[in-house]
Amino acid sequence: MHGEGTSSGSDDTLGTRAALRREQLGMTREELAHRAGMSVAYLRQLEKFPGDFDPAAVMRLAAALEMPYTDLVTGRPDAAPGQSAPAARPVLMRLSEHECWERLGTHGIGRLGLSAGTGTVVLPVNFLVDARTIVYRTDTDGAAAVTAGDQLAFETDHIDEHLSNGWSVLVQGTADHITDPHAVNTLGERPGAQPWAGGKRDLWIRIVPGEVSGRSIRTM
Repeated sequence: MHGEGTSSGSDDTLGTRAALRREQLGMTREELAHRAGMSVAYLRQLEKFPGDFDPAAVMRLAAALEMPYTDLVTGRPDAAPGQSAPAARPVLMRLSEHECWERLGTHGIGRLGLSAGTGTVVLPVNFLVDARTIVYRTDTDGAAAVTAGDQLAFETDHIDEHLSNGWSVLVQGTADHITDPHAVNTLGERPGAQPWAGGKRDLWIRIVPGEVSGRSIRTM
């Protein structure tokens, strides 16, 4: 069931973005029209048929919605993946372990899942794939500085918005500290070894897999 006057279409347009943002702010169409200095009829028309609009009116609308003009007109350039609609006939398929390692490649950014005193913590980390193990570096006092022998999980994924498909790989295993100077130097020279977050990250941790699983979404 749709909210008051919200466009029922699944397309991401100026109209749907305006209507959804209005609902997020808890405003009625009348309240928004008043703040944006336009009639309720014009706002309703803009939400449903946004193809031909007055830039000055949309600028006032963006200000009333407390969002940048470009975000309202074209959408956020840094929005989370999965903004587009799914494919017409998506099929969820299980990946073999070999296919999982193929998806992981050599390096990238993923998410580390571990237990903490307050519950489960998920942290972004740069990772390397080394002989079918996952390696990452962190600060010795950082949240990702787990103890050798700890159980943890690692996940990374990819979504193709244009083709409406994607995949996800999950590695569950045991942490091991890498202390051999030669191994540390070799890993540090590999592409992707420099952390995006910067800082001093001298602790290298290897995730020795116990289970590797993955899923892919494809269009049939």
